[in-house]
Amino acid sequence: MTWGQETAIVYGLIQDANYNNAIKILEEQLVQSPESQAALSLSAYCHYMVENFHAAASLFLQCGMYVDAARACLSVEGYRERMINLEACIRHEQGDIHGSKMMFEQITEDYTDANINLGCCCYKEKDYAEALKRFSDALNTLGFEPELAYNKALCLYQLKMYDSASNLLAEIFEHGVREHPELSVGSHIEGMDLRSVGNSQTLKESALVEAFNLKAAIEYAHGNLDAAREALDDMPPRSEEELDCVTLHNQALMNMEKDPTSGFRKLSFLLQNPPFPPETLGNLLLLYCNQSHAFYDLAADVMAENADYTTKYLSQDLYDFLDATILTHTSTEEGYQKFNGLANRHGETLRCLTKQIQNARMSCDHEAYKKAITKYEEALERYIPVIMAMAKIWWDKENYLQVEKIFHQSSDLCSEHDLWKLNVAHTFFMQDNRFKEAIHYYEPIVRKAEHNLFNVTAIVLANLCVCYIMTSRNEDAEELMRKIEKEEERAHYEDPEKQNLHLCIVNLVIGTLYCAKQNFEFGIGRIIKSLEPYGKKLEQDTWFYARRCFLALIDNLAKQMIVLKDATYADIDEFLDAAELYGKNIITTDETTSLNPNGVGLLAPRTISQEARMLKLMFLKARD
Repeated sequence: MTWGQETAIVYGLIQDANYNNAIKILEEQLVQSPESQAALSLSAYCHYMVENFHAAASLFLQCGMYVDAARACLSVEGYRERMINLEACIRHEQGDIHGSKMMFEQITEDYTDANINLGCCCYKEKDYAEALKRFSDALNTLGFEPELAYNKALCLYQLKMYDSASNLLAEIFEHGVREHPELSVGSHIEGMDLRSVGNSQTLKESALVEAFNLKAAIEYAHGNLDAAREALDDMPPRSEEELDCVTLHNQALMNMEKDPTSGFRKLSFLLQNPPFPPETLGNLLLLYCNQSHAFYDLAADVMAENADYTTKYLSQDLYDFLDATILTHTSTEEGYQKFNGLANRHGETLRCLTKQIQNARMSCDHEAYKKAITKYEEALERYIPVIMAMAKIWWDKENYLQVEKIFHQSSDLCSEHDLWKLNVAHTFFMQDNRFKEAIHYYEPIVRKAEHNLFNVTAIVLANLCVCYIMTSRNEDAEELMRKIEKEEERAHYEDPEKQNLHLCIVNLVIGTLYCAKQNFEFGIGRIIKSLEPYGKKLEQDTWFYARRCFLALIDNLAKQMIVLKDATYADIDEFLDAAELYGKNIITTDETTSLNPNGVGLLAPRTISQEARMLKLMFLKARD
């Protein structure tokens, strides 16, 4: 029977005042479509007509008919606490959190629903500690309930108690797998489409979707992107059309590096189809302004077209940061001035919080001290991007002394922040004869991750090796490279399919350094070594950097500035033959086509194989 036929039957039953049978049909429809406004409102009306006012008020509330819900509450005799609870829920849905909280507080403590709802109000007011207490009390009273356990885990997450939150999420997963095997938890297989479990009431009550999203958020906060994606993949399978807005948002965010086109499509869809997570607008704009995408005009258009959302969902600090970022790409000076004003404002806030921390420590007020520390850390995370944006303006102009000056001015507030220390190291590295200072900042970063060097980006390891070499600490450089090699061997043993390019990048950087210093024989040898085995290491990005060194060598040979040994020529020939063999299907640019030099028609994109043959021809000519 179609919904249209059911609708006709329902209206017929209502016309005949046969409300109970109409309710039965509508309940079946609500199982299939829990958010159907038509089914909710009709069911509410039928319950009202049979004087089941409590159910009617609840249904009116679900479909957003707040006035009708409130009127139904007034018609109920008795059930005082339940009606206060329901009226408070109505206020909560209308955005009156303070009024809602006051009504919940009128209810005696032994009414568990009110305690849970009061916890929700505390959460909305960002009083996560009090919300945690309320949800914990309710769990102790009612026993384990997945939705309630999720609420508690969410509070723990907001309080940055990630381990405790993860333990609670594990209980939710275990409960879901044990009680509802039909939901196919953890059944995802790459490349295989699984049967959708749909958006059933069982799925909602299991809280599995919410729990997996929270697990993904925890992993994302730790920088474990692969684990975050795995958490999203492990949730009960549904088609994209069935996904809730939070899952769609998180999928877009977690997979942005792999599939930015799909990520932007999903975030834009959410923005155009409310309701959506409050973070959606801010994340979309920040991603547009990310230098790897650089869609500044799009960001400006989105802000202009969604002025109401901008006011509602963007904090003043975030709005000012985005505004300055966009302005920088039309007027560098004006953008820099905006960043400077924002930095001064953040700096004042941080200094005030520093004073609060000192006062709390002196008065031994542990609660005030803890709150001040949390506020300081949050304020610092808002300050750091502003400082980095200011520094980048000078970095792009290769004015590293000015970059250093900006970092020096912020050192009293940021000197313990990992990102600040990393970029200070990069700044020293880019200046001649400042390698010792760079080592001072690079070494603690690497030492911190000595048990898993892959937690450090390859460029940091490469730069540290270069610093060692440039300060005559070759043994330290070799020792670090041996550690990286062992780490790659261990990683390959654990997962033979996973690509690891840390040692490759280190050797590429060192090889490039020696080529830049005109020591081509050693430098080219390093470049060739870095790409072994060629079948795994030869790809678009690695070829791009290797090719530059070969072209620089050809340029010097053509100018007769250097002479190579025959053995070096033989190594180069052997490498280029291998590149021709393994690079047949690897294009050298992201563009699919290029203009023919004579202006007629289009050429197919070049491959590594073609460029290797061209380089070999150049070397043969240079040798002759």
